[in-house]
Amino acid sequence: MKLYYAPGACSLSPHIALREAGLPFTMEKVDLRAKTTESGADYKAINPRGYVPALQLDDGRVVAEGPVIVQMIADLAPGSTLAPALGTPERYQLMDWLAFIATELHKGFSPFFNPAVNDEAKQSFRQRLALRLDYLTKALGDKPYLMGDDFSAADGYLFTVLRWAKGFKFELGPTLDAYFDRVAARPAVKAALEAEGLLAAA
Repeated sequence: MKLYYAPGACSLSPHIALREAGLPFTMEKVDLRAKTTESGADYKAINPRGYVPALQLDDGRVVAEGPVIVQMIADLAPGSTLAPALGTPERYQLMDWLAFIATELHKGFSPFFNPAVNDEAKQSFRQRLALRLDYLTKALGDKPYLMGDDFSAADGYLFTVLRWAKGFKFELGPTLDAYFDRVAARPAVKAALEAEGLLAAA
């Protein structure tokens, strides 16, 4: 398998999942502005959507949405804790978290990466995101991870988004700060950050 990624982008989530799963994979960096890969390939010929992540399977097929990719990785490594078994209530709980992170957090940060969005608009988005982070704080409570005692694919995704929150100077509070540090300390997460040149900025 080959993961197409951009350092620190949402592709960090499946990158973490691959390392947590212990699956063999290669990586290729993508220039998202030029839409080219590190080897000079036309990225839109690989993933017509033009954004990361994309995971190219050994048979050449490409999966291109993060929440789907991480579940596929989990299913390829059933001995991991990345996802509960298909069809169980716990699996739907994981899917619920992945959907929440994708729609309410991930997309909520898009304006902060867009220089065309003015400060007044960003303040409105900041207030909306603060409400979502407050919900997360309450939902996490004293649990080590989103699903309970075990790290899951949702934690890798949330960690990725919380990195952005820290970069944009959001106050996470003690519960989310401790959660962030807990995830950051995992060997697989450290390895992913190091491979993307992000370890010093974690």
